[in-house]
Amino acid sequence: MVLAALILCLQLAAAQYKSALPGYHYEFPRDHFNHPDFQTEWWYYTGNLRAKDGHRFGIELTFFRQAVDRDPEKTSTWDIRDLYLAHLALSDLDGGQFYHAERTNRSGPGLAGISQSQKKIWNGNWQVQWRNDDIALQADDGRFAISLLLHPDKPPVIHGENGVSQKSAGIGHASHYISFTRLSTSGTLAIAGKIEQVTGTAWMDHEFFTHQLEKQQGGWDWISFQLNDNTELMLFRIRRKDGSIDPFSAGTYVDSENRSTHLQQSDFSLVPLGETWLSPISAARYPVRWQVRIPRLGLDLEVSTRLNQQEFSGNTRFAPSYWEGAVSIAGHRGPSEIKGVGYLEMTGYERPIEIGP
Repeated sequence: MVLAALILCLQLAAAQYKSALPGYHYEFPRDHFNHPDFQTEWWYYTGNLRAKDGHRFGIELTFFRQAVDRDPEKTSTWDIRDLYLAHLALSDLDGGQFYHAERTNRSGPGLAGISQSQKKIWNGNWQVQWRNDDIALQADDGRFAISLLLHPDKPPVIHGENGVSQKSAGIGHASHYISFTRLSTSGTLAIAGKIEQVTGTAWMDHEFFTHQLEKQQGGWDWISFQLNDNTELMLFRIRRKDGSIDPFSAGTYVDSENRSTHLQQSDFSLVPLGETWLSPISAARYPVRWQVRIPRLGLDLEVSTRLNQQEFSGNTRFAPSYWEGAVSIAGHRGPSEIKGVGYLEMTGYERPIEIGP
């Protein structure tokens, strides 16, 4: 009942906010930060890292802003205008362990927020801090911590067409969607009392929007690829509650010269291969091996993971469980072998969700 009431409040409040419309003029660094005129916004950082001895890790640090109330009469520091949520996860891929933590705050007297002037996004002591062109991630849960410096090897990519990533039929049924598809990464991970020096690559997704999922849409599968020929790929498929795939599923391919190509659902196939993992916590069953084919690019890829248990199990009904984890890529581009790493996100397997990708 609490979840249903909150969703209803968000739906009723949506009229106060802007929709993601075609022709939006992107401007950086402004658009790396806050967009309070939109109801929902998130920043996802994921990465595949290796220690000096070759030990493999995956990391996720995510910040969410969910607008709740824009009543001009509410001016107290403690009034809730936005909810700020953050998720932190560390996948010890070779050690077979998955650690995750979450937190929720209001802005209050600086408890959480997004500031372009400070070049900072934070929730408590978890933060993203821009340092000129580099991005520093800092987060400590007590059990594990990350301290990483990310450098963009490629400029930001704008997904979709005409400035919007369309999610269903209708003007405004979309998001503004930006990614850094290849971030050279170095720093430290703290785990089990040990400090690991790590290097690797990371990916950043930033979306802001107001329109949520349609009633017939129940979840999505999203995957990022960083291939060893200096190309990147993002695909998502939106699943309908009747089991079909929504035609507004889409993707983006970035070539080695930083040119991006929009992919429609008809351009690719993203199909589970039958291997699944059953969560003992949520009872959700997730497909953990996938096949990806993009004929126009000559790509035939298989996606797998070294660690099936990478489910982020939320502590509240507002945050349903989802699977977000590091994956390996292997396959062919035409006659040539190709490999890579990526991150896979799967939502709506525990129950249909209400807030869109």
